[in-house]
Amino acid sequence: MKISTPITTLFLDIGGIILTNGWDRHARERAAKKFNLDLPQMESRHNATFDTLEIGKLSLSEYMKRVVFYSRRSFTEEEFKKFMFLQSQSFPQMIDLIKKVKEKNKLKIVAVSNESKELNEYRIKKFALSSIIDCFVSSCYVRVRKPDFDIYRIALDISQKKPSEVLYIDDRLMFVQVAKSLKIHGLHHTDFESTCKKLLQLSLKV
Repeated sequence: MKISTPITTLFLDIGGIILTNGWDRHARERAAKKFNLDLPQMESRHNATFDTLEIGKLSLSEYMKRVVFYSRRSFTEEEFKKFMFLQSQSFPQMIDLIKKVKEKNKLKIVAVSNESKELNEYRIKKFALSSIIDCFVSSCYVRVRKPDFDIYRIALDISQKKPSEVLYIDDRLMFVQVAKSLKIHGLHHTDFESTCKKLLQLSLKV
C-alpha cells in the first residue's frame, strides 16, 4: 500500500516486536512451575492488579506482595524479581531490521508500550534500547495504557508529528486498529518476513 505523505516516525511496541513480552501469561506459568505456586490463584491476583502496575501506580515490590508474597514463601522477593527479569529476551533479527529502517529512512522512533516501571527500565538498559529508540512513551510514565486513545495522542504530542507521518508497529491487531482510527498508519507484526514486505509496500527502505 503506497501512501502520499512520507513516513518520518515509527511508533514501536517493544514486547513481541524487538523483545519478548516482559511478564506475560507464559512467563507466569514458568514462574508458577519453578516456585511451586498455585497458578489459577496467581492469575486471579495478577489480573486484579496488573493494570495498576503498568500505569506506574504500584511498585514491582508492591505487586509481588499482592500476587505472590501474600503468604509465607520459601524464596525471597529478590529471587522472584530476578526470575521475572530473566524472562526478557531479544529478537536480534527484528532489532537489526528496526536499526536499518531507522538509518536508511532517517526516521525517529518512539516506543509506545505497556510496561511496569522497574521492568521497563531493566529492559531499556539490558538491551541498550536507547541506542535504537529516541523516546519512550511507556504506560508507567504517562499513566495511561494501550488501547486508550490518549497514549497515542501523547506520543503524537511528544514527537510533534502528524498522524499521517507516523507508522505504528504492534503485534496486537486491536492496538494497531486503535491507532489507525486516529489516522496513524498501522502495521500488524506477525513475523519478520511479512513485516519486511509490509515496510517495502509503504515505500520504506529495509
